Amino acid sequence: MLKKLLGIAPQPTEDGAYGPSKLALKLSTSPKSDLSDATYAKRYKGDKPKILVVCTEERNLTMANGKKFSTGNHPVEALVPMIHLRNAGFEFDIITPTGKPVQFELWAMPQEDAEVKQIYADLKDQINSPLSLAAFAKNLPKDGADYSAVFIPGGHGAMIDLPDNDDLGKLIHWAHGQDLYMITICHGPAALIAANGAGESRFPYAGYELTVFPDAVDKQTPMIGYMPGHLPWKVGEKLTELGVTIVNKKADKSCHIDRKLITGASPAAANELGKLATKTLLGL
Repeated sequence: MLKKLLGIAPQPTEDGAYGPSKLALKLSTSPKSDLSDATYAKRYKGDKPKILVVCTEERNLTMANGKKFSTGNHPVEALVPMIHLRNAGFEFDIITPTGKPVQFELWAMPQEDAEVKQIYADLKDQINSPLSLAAFAKNLPKDGADYSAVFIPGGHGAMIDLPDNDDLGKLIHWAHGQDLYMITICHGPAALIAANGAGESRFPYAGYELTVFPDAVDKQTPMIGYMPGHLPWKVGEKLTELGVTIVNKKADKSCHIDRKLITGASPAAANELGKLATKTLLGL
């Protein structure tokens, strides 16, 4: 009762899970994104115009206490970088583990942001009927086909069905072997864990540096009701065990590029990640 009065009680959903509390929504979401500088005089003219966007098809993440957090992919983390890439001439193939619809944290949708809402509407058919990763992984193109990069958006949903997905592990090793860029943000790097033990001798990003949402911040967010409990495992801890060096300590705008791995630290980094990834792919 006290948590409800203070606005820090996670809010129950119709399917028995919990979304963020009123206070958490106020502190962690905004009616508009910080999208800026998304106009590009130079557009991509090469023969690899596509970005493969790997999304979650699961909504509810089971916490350490057994309660379920209503999550998915974060719309700002997904759509703001995609606005940059689209404006520079890139196209998207959206893919989920079995081809079920993409799950978004719609409670984080910036409702007053016309550009973000527009690209969401433009991509709605792909969001509802994405490609199947299971099918894609059975016939990975040897030459990288017409893809320049793989993009894995964040949101805690990236922790549900991606880190232990063997098909994603194959895709990550394929992308790395084909010298494609890997772009990911916030909790998205959790999906890279799928490449560990995917029939290969070495985790492909061992020895790399990246930015990721800090474990220390995840530990604090249940205090304001953002999640209904603590996470079942720690993303940063797992990545560190695989030989990755995390270069940020805050959930801020920081981004990083190490060889062909491009990462952002949090939802606040979505615009900066979009600019960095786009300019890098354009060779600017």
